[in-house]
Amino acid sequence: MTVLAADTPSLVQSVDWLAIAPVVITAAVALFVLVADLFVPEGRKPLLGWISVAGLAAATATLLPLRAGDRTTFCLTTDPAACSYTADHFTLVVQFLVLAGALVTALMSVTVVRDARTPAGEYWFLLLSSAAGAALLPASRDLATLIVALEVASLPAFALVGMRRGDRLSSEAALKFFLSSVAATAVSLMGVSLVYAATGSLHLTQVAGRLEEVPGQLDTLAMAGVALTLVGFAFKTAAVPFHFWVPDTYVGAPLPVAGYLSVIGKAVGFTGLILVTVIAFPAYSDIWGPALAVLAALTMTLGNAAALRQSADRANSAVRLLAWSSVGQAGYLLVPIAAAAYSDRDQIGTTVAYALMYAAVNLGAFAVAALVARTKPLHRISDYRGLYAQRPAAALSMAFFLLCLAGLPPGIIGLFAKVAVFRSAVDAGLGWLAVVMAVNVVVALYYYLRWTALLFRTPESPQDVPAPTKAPWPVAAAIALTAVTALVLSGAPQLVLRFASGTLFPL
Repeated sequence: MTVLAADTPSLVQSVDWLAIAPVVITAAVALFVLVADLFVPEGRKPLLGWISVAGLAAATATLLPLRAGDRTTFCLTTDPAACSYTADHFTLVVQFLVLAGALVTALMSVTVVRDARTPAGEYWFLLLSSAAGAALLPASRDLATLIVALEVASLPAFALVGMRRGDRLSSEAALKFFLSSVAATAVSLMGVSLVYAATGSLHLTQVAGRLEEVPGQLDTLAMAGVALTLVGFAFKTAAVPFHFWVPDTYVGAPLPVAGYLSVIGKAVGFTGLILVTVIAFPAYSDIWGPALAVLAALTMTLGNAAALRQSADRANSAVRLLAWSSVGQAGYLLVPIAAAAYSDRDQIGTTVAYALMYAAVNLGAFAVAALVARTKPLHRISDYRGLYAQRPAAALSMAFFLLCLAGLPPGIIGLFAKVAVFRSAVDAGLGWLAVVMAVNVVVALYYYLRWTALLFRTPESPQDVPAPTKAPWPVAAAIALTAVTALVLSGAPQLVLRFASGTLFPL
């Protein structure tokens, strides 16, 4: 029998179950729904959707006891400061965005799953599993957990995109999304392996310290590892040139899934980028800072240029415009991360502030699109002409969402968020990037205002206005929830903008 020496560190550690509760609850409900699907009769399948909604609401509620942001778990016994899971303020804010966004997606999905005869158990299991991975990622503080969380969030999303059986566009979108994502993940794994070879650690804090003292013969290896690691997260953010999957994937996916990818998918990518750049790779900020600045400029420019080209009468033009708009918005979100390389890491608070605004209004826009698609399934921008005459509340909500994305009053939160991003670029000395952003904001005004004006125009003929139908209350609830959130944020923008000037990471 082997006897351990008295000074041998113990490998047994306690788990902070409250800290990991948001992730555990979401994953547990996913497993419960999958098993329950075997026993629930066909006529009662909608119950699985409401169980999923309740589970996401419960997971979101467990963030309240963690609001102090001072919990860690799964730490090294030899170095208590190196932990794999940290529930700090950054983690809590992003987890709230992810879980609340998944909750809105679930509300949008209840009717879609029922009407499209989508396999309920599989759909809700995949959605909850993806949400669990997305909630795990902001708490991850080692490269292995980051990659695992990234894949747990991504793999179910591939299947969600292809859930429309017999639809060629859906199958094509899922395949394109899967192949490109797998390639990007493989590149990131290669980067992680190179970083590990250069530093001998996977924990972000230890990697940061050891990269500052990398021997000269390993410097090239470390630089290559840093660059390759960023690829997978840049893919998730839809940054150019990793954006090519976005329009076709959004068109082929069910609308709630497209909205989910546009918000939670981007949150996953930006969270990963923030963690690896600001915490793990500050020693190589002279590499990733300029790279992200160029990516931001290219992304916002290409996204807005492609959105301008969308024809109002083309099938799926509304979804494609929202897709290209999300690419342009990704460019704005990259600006503060790039700025953090030139000033201090608190600049990333601006990205979090902008992401909160973007999540609320973009999910709201997709919720309105899901409502309009019930009577006009071609998803054309022209289908929204005269929407105010048929559904005044939905038209006003859509107009408000589009004005927030454009950064125009009364969408005050969109204006303030763009000003905060612009200021972060100027404060970091990236004047050229601020100019590019200003030009792109002006360009984006055209297609946002064109769509907004269409909502209030008179229909070309009375036949264009179908008989009013009652909106399904889950979709109406999703629209109302996002609209109220956007209104509250516009009425008190300091609720979001305080993140732009506060410290989200513990010193």
